[in-house]
Amino acid sequence: AVVSTQSGHYAGKKMLQKELDGVYVLSLMIGKNVEQDTTNGFFMDVNEQLEFACNVIKKDPNLQNGYNAMGFSQGGQFLRALAQMCPSPPMKQLVSIGGQHQGVYGFPHCPGSWFICKEVEKLLDMGAYTDFVQNRLVQAQYWHDPLNEDKYRQHSKFIAVFNNEVNLNQEYKDNLMRVENITFVKFNKDTMVSPRESEWFGFYKPGSNSEVMALQDSDLWKEDRLGLKEMSSTPGRLTFLSIDADHLQVPEEFWKSEIIPRLQN
Repeated sequence: AVVSTQSGHYAGKKMLQKELDGVYVLSLMIGKNVEQDTTNGFFMDVNEQLEFACNVIKKDPNLQNGYNAMGFSQGGQFLRALAQMCPSPPMKQLVSIGGQHQGVYGFPHCPGSWFICKEVEKLLDMGAYTDFVQNRLVQAQYWHDPLNEDKYRQHSKFIAVFNNEVNLNQEYKDNLMRVENITFVKFNKDTMVSPRESEWFGFYKPGSNSEVMALQDSDLWKEDRLGLKEMSSTPGRLTFLSIDADHLQVPEEFWKSEIIPRLQN
């Protein structure tokens, strides 16, 4: 069984059903229809979205023995957080396609409608770390200001919490380490995610908005706050792939050679 979420998941579901004969695919919608799912992807508290998703998965009889998960764009970090806070039924494989696991610092191309994007712009201009905006804008909850790390850790309601940068939540770490394999897919020509290295858990160096630091050079890795370093000691548990394309532009051949085999087990 496969759970797929967020932008692009409808195309992903078709590809999975075409390539994996008889596979059960749950397209995880946050809301009753595509329109609600899209709106909630901008304006529904991420923690509420995770609770919603957890309840859906717990009630689905096809997922009770475990499932593989595939997240597109922000769905990548949301599904990773779901593994951390909702360990039953177990997530076995996670494929993150263009997810921003260290957050973003910039929003160069808003993927929503004109109205939605204007609202996002207005709220971010008010200040990403104000309580008002943190409670109302999804993208503010994974906004990561490298020029003000203390403020980020103090006020981020989602990404700093699930990256164990506020307090070390041992349960979040243990639950993530129960996932058998995690694959991170980065788009080398991504014009939507800033910095694109966040798709591989990298980010700007603290104090800089131009110099990028790899995951393996970060405190998150060195202190092993999420267990990623320990997981990497077993070959194949962490995989980092890249595509020479813009955001979510996945060639069909890449699907067949790299993604489908990881979701077959």
